[in-house]
Amino acid sequence: MEAGTHKAGSSELAESRFHRGTNQSGMRDHNERIVLSLVREHGALAKSDIARMSSLSLQTVSVIMRGLEEAGLLIRQQPVRGRIGQPSIPMALDPEGAYFLGLKVGRRSADLVLIDFLGKVRAMLHQSYLYPVPSETIRFALEGIATLRGTLDPAANKRLAGLGIAMPYELWNWADAAGAPASVMDEWRHHSLQADLQAKCDFPVYLENDATAACGAELVFGQFAGARDFVYFYIGAFAGGGIVLNGRLFGGQTGNAGALGSMPVPGPDGKPAQLIDIASIAMLEKALKARGIEAAQLWTSPEEWGDLGEDLEIWIGKAADALAYAIVSSSAVIDFEAAIIDGWMPPVVKARLVAAVGDALGRIDVEGLRPPIVREGSVGIHARALGGASLPLSARFLVGAGSVKDSGVREGGLAGG
Repeated sequence: MEAGTHKAGSSELAESRFHRGTNQSGMRDHNERIVLSLVREHGALAKSDIARMSSLSLQTVSVIMRGLEEAGLLIRQQPVRGRIGQPSIPMALDPEGAYFLGLKVGRRSADLVLIDFLGKVRAMLHQSYLYPVPSETIRFALEGIATLRGTLDPAANKRLAGLGIAMPYELWNWADAAGAPASVMDEWRHHSLQADLQAKCDFPVYLENDATAACGAELVFGQFAGARDFVYFYIGAFAGGGIVLNGRLFGGQTGNAGALGSMPVPGPDGKPAQLIDIASIAMLEKALKARGIEAAQLWTSPEEWGDLGEDLEIWIGKAADALAYAIVSSSAVIDFEAAIIDGWMPPVVKARLVAAVGDALGRIDVEGLRPPIVREGSVGIHARALGGASLPLSARFLVGAGSVKDSGVREGGLAGG
């Protein structure tokens, strides 16, 4: 794939739980993606397993796996001996088969991550700021890319497959929420970060809304226990989310499906409010500052917030009620298997929030519905940066996992910390 503007959603998708292939000529690239997707999802597989799951012939699978091994994307595992016949040889993803960069641009910080073909973080850079400025963000990204590429040898550098950007759409509309001068935020109106970086990079650059990218990270790297349809909430400075249907991100006609931060929920006064105005961490920050309590740790120490006392308890309660209503509303439209909640917060806080959502669901009349199982996201605080890195991985190597947008203006919610 050549560098430039890149879209996803063009890959043929599986009709069943498993990715199904074709034995027709001219479809090798699609079938290679099927094999790589199955190995990523299930772990090391023998050619007989892949043939059964994909409906491809054993001969076709053998040819594909041999080619992927020669290309350095699959690696042989120890033979498995059965009772009769030749031992089977499972094939796994080669960690060094490809590398990917992910850039998260958030309200208070930016992160740049380098991952390998398994999704393991090889290196990460972080920059904190009061608010994002285009020129500074571009400088951080370019200098960071040079630094991270310097950790790879020449052969590995040739396997760098792309950069994915996870950031809010129409960032200039968030001046008040980001606490930034309107004139500075308005600079984003005249910048395409994707185009600016693509002009300086010799690999493809992709773009996705930050919360949707986090959802993609859960889909590609998470431990979602086989769930093919789930609604996903990422609670950062602002609440956002995404939707997965039949094992792929669903963006809708304009890419704005899963804009869960805009979902109406009951407000504190009983009147409708948006989820973003209740469940966002910015609301917790606002409450702490109103009582003269330092809140910087919310953004600088996501692994440990310390003792925030009653303010944290109140925020968890309000956020849980709002999330529960959002989950029920979503379930009235689509029969989701699971509702996954992740965010820029310590694991103990996330666990308490998820438990509180479960309790709140028990207080809502759900007659006629089957609410999804509510569980914690497994990727964690760096879901948006990893989601960015998953964009080139999905677009170039997988079937149906990604939903990468071009650099055109699209509406979306700000999730970032």
